[in-house]
Amino acid sequence: MGMDQKVIFPTSSLPPWAQFADLLAQRKLPVQLRMIDDELALPDETPPHDWRELRVGTPAGMVTMRRDTDGVTLVIFGNADLPMRQSWNALAWALGSLTGGAIQTAGVNRSAAEFAKVAELPPGFV
Repeated sequence: MGMDQKVIFPTSSLPPWAQFADLLAQRKLPVQLRMIDDELALPDETPPHDWRELRVGTPAGMVTMRRDTDGVTLVIFGNADLPMRQSWNALAWALGSLTGGAIQTAGVNRSAAEFAKVAELPPGFV
């Protein structure tokens, strides 16, 4: 069973992949694409603007990002360890920061700044 959280924002404000990956890299969390819309991806590949699902590799494991009509849902396995949950939260924070969206976890919506105060994030991330 998976765990998910959603970043709610107008999908027209979805940032380019390079901007998203660069923000994470600046905070010492490198990411690589593993799959784009159920197709294997090269690590340096750029998804098309209309992607539906990405599998994103982090040092701790893989996060699935599913595009919705009102944002992006981020999914990990329910038995994820602390480093995996930290990576999952970091991706949600980055997307929320870049879009100005609300990060919805357990039915509670928070801004990226509010989320950073309560979420498990990698040490020194924000």
